[in-house]
Amino acid sequence: MERMIGPFRGTWFKLGVAVAVLLVAAWHLPAEPQTPQTALGDASLEDLMNVEVTSVSRKEQKLSRTAAAVYVITQEEIRRSGATNIPDILRMAPGVDVAQVDANTWAISVRGFNDRYANKVLVLIDGRTVYTPTSSGVYWDQLDVPLEDIDRIEITRGPGGTVWGANAVNGVINIITRSADVTQGASASVGGGSQNTGQAFAQYGGKAGQNGSYRVFGDYVNRGNLTASDGRSPAADGWHMSHGGFRSDWKLSSADSMTVQGDFLQTGEGQTIDAVFSRQLPPNRIFNDPVTVAAWNGLARWNHTLANGSDTSLQVYFDRYNRLDSGAREALNTLDVDFQHHLRFGARHDIVWGVGFRLTSDNESAGYGRSYSPQSLTNNLFSAFMQDEIALGKSVWLTIGSKVEHNAYTGVEWEPSAKVLWQPTPRQAIWVSAAQAIVQTSRIEATIHVDLSTFPVPGGGFGVVELFGNPTPDSEKLYDFEAGYRVQLTRRFSVDIGAFSGSYRNLGGPVAGNPFFTTEEGPAHVVLPLVFQFSANAHTYGAETFGTWTVTPRWRITPSLSAIHLVANNVYMIEAADNTPQIQAQIRSSLDLTRRLDWDVSVWHIGRLRDGGDGAVPAYNRVDSRLAWRIGEFTEVSIVGQNLLTPLHAEFHNDYEVRRTLVERSVFAKITWRY
Repeated sequence: MERMIGPFRGTWFKLGVAVAVLLVAAWHLPAEPQTPQTALGDASLEDLMNVEVTSVSRKEQKLSRTAAAVYVITQEEIRRSGATNIPDILRMAPGVDVAQVDANTWAISVRGFNDRYANKVLVLIDGRTVYTPTSSGVYWDQLDVPLEDIDRIEITRGPGGTVWGANAVNGVINIITRSADVTQGASASVGGGSQNTGQAFAQYGGKAGQNGSYRVFGDYVNRGNLTASDGRSPAADGWHMSHGGFRSDWKLSSADSMTVQGDFLQTGEGQTIDAVFSRQLPPNRIFNDPVTVAAWNGLARWNHTLANGSDTSLQVYFDRYNRLDSGAREALNTLDVDFQHHLRFGARHDIVWGVGFRLTSDNESAGYGRSYSPQSLTNNLFSAFMQDEIALGKSVWLTIGSKVEHNAYTGVEWEPSAKVLWQPTPRQAIWVSAAQAIVQTSRIEATIHVDLSTFPVPGGGFGVVELFGNPTPDSEKLYDFEAGYRVQLTRRFSVDIGAFSGSYRNLGGPVAGNPFFTTEEGPAHVVLPLVFQFSANAHTYGAETFGTWTVTPRWRITPSLSAIHLVANNVYMIEAADNTPQIQAQIRSSLDLTRRLDWDVSVWHIGRLRDGGDGAVPAYNRVDSRLAWRIGEFTEVSIVGQNLLTPLHAEFHNDYEVRRTLVERSVFAKITWRY
């Protein structure tokens, strides 16, 4: 017990002092009327418990009726967080592990297995998947949504493969933007701060005839270099991004609506990498490398309500990006078509079913030390799913279903699930679930060849560690069991608790083969081959809990605690445990000091990462604070401090290529106009 409590002493003491100061401040503030836009008390706990979510079952469903561990980050919470990017927003959610690698690179996962290319979380923007089939992970530097346009972010912890398919293994992060109807008029913001950070945003929304609305926006971000891992010299990881786009929403008839949207993004950034030049063996080189990205996408979605009250949705999107990274140029085209139908059958059955098709076509040029065979590849993904929510009584529901997919690597895959939810009272819900989910094999695992590092050979000469893909891969599988309880204890306080146990099979990772001698690619040398194999197993178990306490109509506190333990049976899976903090704790305070003055404080404790080959990453505490002042009806001025406790700290290990930098204490000021 002493070992468990020890790391928290300093955190809880500082947190207790902060909470005490806030309590005294709030208690002595004079009562002032709140504007409808900013009054915290306007959203009652009943409203929060019954917010509509769509990520769990691909239909609108009250949060209190979901048999899953769900957390919703609202637009108001995004605004008051002071965050300037989506990774920092995701830090608010329990069970989500966010670690910054350098100024433009993050490792983000849910319930363990974190990595720069974490492949067990599915990320969507308005129904468009944003993972790359190259790694089955997410390029977070390519994921930008104007924060003012996000309606909410729904985070489902646990499998979602029954309705969303492959890679929805440990969780689903669904970013849902606001309709153009509610973003009418002009808005603009400009900000800047330490680390040579600058940001500008402009948007205009209007009406298109009597039945349509639209918005267009432009966004520019510049972030300076962070500090190199030596703690003294500047790194070379600064970046800038230009982003523009539009969204239009149309009411075609009383039964039909349509959304058409798209955007274009361009970035230029830097990184320090450790690479082997295959044509210039033997030395490893550490050097600064440029990264450039150009990406665009378009999406159209038609919603139709049938005469019997059921509804259908047909969505089509096209996504393209070109990325230059580590000397390799990657081009990917994705065409996705998705249809779903939501209907009620009799008095007890609420059914959602659908079919989908996805076509991906890529071209992977050789980089400094890596290549793919074949260089170009086109794959198809076919899918169908059905899920039925069955009312077993007035307060008990059984949800069963499965998704079936056919992919080019492992053929047919099934992802079934079963859930039971019981509401003994309107303010309580108890649920249990069991599910199977899969990770789709990535291009890296199946077709890559990369020179990872070189090493001296006794007696002279050198060797090269080379990683090879496996042309006969297997799919990684999770067998998951969960239970949860959510309750609104009083009008002012609610608690949500979830516990899980997951058994992973066929986990992929590099396994050493027999060394051999070669004269290819430079002077004669020894090759130590590593080949992706799918033979490891792992087990995770843990729990997450969070609460919402409305202390007064002007003050809300949101605490959360997450704990996870990971056990692996294979030496190359130990890294997954090394990359996972066993404990994460957070408490957020949102206080309306006056009718026009907001003060928000967030405190985190993140447990240490164990030795991952480049040393352990110590546990750290983080405090962010935001003070915002609304001037008149249209203007808001805010100042945000991040990482206020320490000047520098590391959050993640080195990637096998990218050298980590240190996250810095920073200050950012912003002025926003809305007309």
